[in-house]
Amino acid sequence: MNKRIVITGVGVLASNGEGKDAYWQALKEGKVGYKPVTLFDASEFNTNIGGEISEFDAKVYMGPKGLRLLDRSTKLLVSSAKLAIDHAKLVITEENTDDAGVSVGTTLGSIKSIAEFDEVTLKEGPRAVNPGLFPNTVINSPASQVSIWHKIKGFNTTISTGFTASMDALEYAYNFLQWDRASVILAGGVEEMCYHTFFGFHEIGFMSGSKKGQDFINCPFDRRRNGMTFAEGACLLVMESLEHAKKRKAPILAEIVCFGYSFDPFRINKYNPRGTGLKIAVLDALENADMAPSDINYICANANSTIADKIESQIINEVFGEHAKKIPVSAIKSMIGETFSVSGAMAVAASVGSLLEGFIPSTVNCLDQDPDCKVNVVTGQALNADLKNVMIINFGPNGSNTIMILRKYEK
Repeated sequence: MNKRIVITGVGVLASNGEGKDAYWQALKEGKVGYKPVTLFDASEFNTNIGGEISEFDAKVYMGPKGLRLLDRSTKLLVSSAKLAIDHAKLVITEENTDDAGVSVGTTLGSIKSIAEFDEVTLKEGPRAVNPGLFPNTVINSPASQVSIWHKIKGFNTTISTGFTASMDALEYAYNFLQWDRASVILAGGVEEMCYHTFFGFHEIGFMSGSKKGQDFINCPFDRRRNGMTFAEGACLLVMESLEHAKKRKAPILAEIVCFGYSFDPFRINKYNPRGTGLKIAVLDALENADMAPSDINYICANANSTIADKIESQIINEVFGEHAKKIPVSAIKSMIGETFSVSGAMAVAASVGSLLEGFIPSTVNCLDQDPDCKVNVVTGQALNADLKNVMIINFGPNGSNTIMILRKYEK
């Protein structure tokens, strides 16, 4: 596999900005997207703060018709597809539709629909349920609707691997392009904010402010951190070979160099404190890229204001050695929150902006850096930087660790 794979379109909906331009500007400014939740009544919880896309209106992207039976995850994803397709100047026709594909990472996207469908079934019987709502209860519904709305007839895949699902979907798409099984692919992920997912993370004590008497704070790498901020988002990237992109005169935004991966299950909902799998994945990515640690100019960290920040810092120091003192590290989750399955794609979208517009986002609220997180964290203002190679780290407590190396496009 030796094709050069590039990104030609970015469609992103985040709690701090809808569309690539608003998203990148928010990251430059250090604008946070988390706020009191309005999509449901959160008064029963110890915290009511989340990364909600408050102003989202699907009609802006999809028009007024055909929305009534679609759930929020589907609307978010189909809307992000519209943004990505427009940005990439991609035209789907009968001649090329079979060569276009969709690869989506999502894990909790159908929970709200399943819960509401089953509630009616249990209370009133199956005949009382609107059958038009049934498609929303399957996890591949958002990806399928992307193909339906945008007339894409090539492969359609949904990957559900938790925190790394969207990054795994990007790697899946990368491999399909290398193997000539598609010419252009929309890849990324989606998660929606709803009562059911908020409840779950709150109950297991994974969220900041979820424990009685605990204050809410979102501060990756800071010694005050006490949990993540649950957030929603949707992000799809248009991926294709360099040759295909040039042929259709597409805007070339960045080049995907390679991925690194390791599965390292430890305990349910627990990070491996040694970061064994994460280290293997980072080393795997560097080896696949044929790069030395000193070739990486910036690390877009996974850091989500939990114990994971310490583990990530530890592995960065082990792998990068003396270079770890010089390489800038920042956590965009300090602004958008923990978007779970879509967090990897959101980080890639942010890093594309960093490469194109020459900036490194700040880590908001990191005011008292934890001595156990001895990395070169960017704080305060965003930095101006001419970047060439960015490493994006994505991992979770379920054992999956996925790394991407992204390169500034050069002819």
